[in-house]
Amino acid sequence: MLTTQCPHLVLLPGLVNDSRLWQHQTAGLADIAHVSVGDLTKGHTIAEMAADVLASAPVGQFALAGLSMGGYVALEIMRQAPERVLALALLDTSARPDTPTALENRSAAIEQAEKNYQAVIEELMPKQLHPMHMDDKELVSMITDMALSLGNKTFIRQQRAIAGRIDSIPSLAFIKCPTLILCGRDDAITPIGLHQEMVTEIEGSGLSIIDDCGHLSALEQPTRVNEALTQWLTKITC
Repeated sequence: MLTTQCPHLVLLPGLVNDSRLWQHQTAGLADIAHVSVGDLTKGHTIAEMAADVLASAPVGQFALAGLSMGGYVALEIMRQAPERVLALALLDTSARPDTPTALENRSAAIEQAEKNYQAVIEELMPKQLHPMHMDDKELVSMITDMALSLGNKTFIRQQRAIAGRIDSIPSLAFIKCPTLILCGRDDAITPIGLHQEMVTEIEGSGLSIIDDCGHLSALEQPTRVNEALTQWLTKITC
């Protein structure tokens, strides 16, 4: 039962995702946390996005979970205001900056998005989802609608912010709160190895690997993700 003693949980979405990315968690965790979704659509850098989240987050401390780009922002929040974070969950993300190849691909996506944004989103879909979920028309349609609703200007702004992010590896050792690292077993964008690396660097953190799942774990396997998040939240809940 939700009480005033239960923690606030701030969820951070990924690239051109809105609150719908976390719809199953917003509903599924409502009995054990006061859940809200951060807005990452305004900032021009990861640092600006983190500052926006901190400015709008509940007063005091809160649990923090970020998926993909949301994970980059969560790691930046841990640099800006670690004392405000009760517990941290990093889903389908990475602590490393872009490789030269990734930067080239991101630049090409930005250029294409200025000409044919719909094509960019369609091309990105199979990289985000496990093959078994590509046949889920309702899921694919919803992910597409999130991206189209936010538009190519948001896509370009977020891509540039992601490209400019710093290396978070050196700061991982300073994370002392309960930390969950989670990823889809078949995440093609941020593979398991990147998550294992974070677990090695963050003392006391745990790794949860979700089967039959790609990059968008919160949508692809919501029940399993909610189970992992519930167990993580029990470390700090009322």
